[in-house]
Amino acid sequence: VLKGDMSLVGPRPLLMKYLPYYNDEERIRFSVRPGITGWAQVNGCRGETETLDKMKRRIDFDLEYLRRWSFLLDLRIILRTIGLMRRDPNAY
Repeated sequence: VLKGDMSLVGPRPLLMKYLPYYNDEERIRFSVRPGITGWAQVNGCRGETETLDKMKRRIDFDLEYLRRWSFLLDLRIILRTIGLMRRDPNAY
């Protein structure tokens, strides 16, 4: 974040090896800086995406975030992230 490679809030980075699984709309996530936390993470899509269903769900949240982006949405995500870190021992 300090170097400017990532932002505080945004889609989480994904491995480029999964690029063939994405359609053109889904590939837009690669054109924005990844974030430390994001809309998908505060909505339960954390950790590994070992199935296509989990990957699709995370992508759907990321695309929704990109469509709805605003400063207030980022603030909401940051506050929810802090709350989850305090309540959920599995949050990372």
